[in-house]
Amino acid sequence: MPQSDDAAPARGRGRWVAFLPLLIFAALSGVFLLQLLSGRDASEIPSALIGANAPALDLPALDGLMRDGQPVPALQDETIDGALTLVNVWASWCVPCRQEHPLLMDLAERGGVKIVGINYKDRNGNAVRFLGELGNPYDAVGVDQSGRTAIDWGVYGVPESYLVDADGTIIYKKVGPFSEESYVNELLPEIEAARSGA
Repeated sequence: MPQSDDAAPARGRGRWVAFLPLLIFAALSGVFLLQLLSGRDASEIPSALIGANAPALDLPALDGLMRDGQPVPALQDETIDGALTLVNVWASWCVPCRQEHPLLMDLAERGGVKIVGINYKDRNGNAVRFLGELGNPYDAVGVDQSGRTAIDWGVYGVPESYLVDADGTIIYKKVGPFSEESYVNELLPEIEAARSGA
């Protein structure tokens, strides 16, 4: 039985459809390769909050946390009003939080900036033990059990840190833990610039 003239074009279209997944894969591979070769740090996530007023803070204290024999206060708007402040989002279950903690302790010893913590979806006893073991760099700690405050601050994951100037404006954001390099080359210069009014 002879084939119709329409059969040949249909077979040709079928071959192109068979190659479509390969073409899509090649296009996506090209995009990923360009991203890798761009030299851009993938951990740098732009934040719409840079240059904006810091979101509201109204968090209860971490029950049982003491500093110099006194309970560490809750984290409220008044806590950071008028002071250059590093707001650090952390949790005891967060391994990178443990890795960056010595740098926060160093910053607390240096002075010149208030350090406050948002304890994110953590167990109270675990959080108190974490700071008891590693030291407490925080002037105030607020408990964000629901995660609502973290959402308001645009948190992608813990740890994250925000440098807020004395006027309440977010001037710097760090996604992920501070490394020695980011601490020395990013955070400390940002703090110094804010303190000198540059």
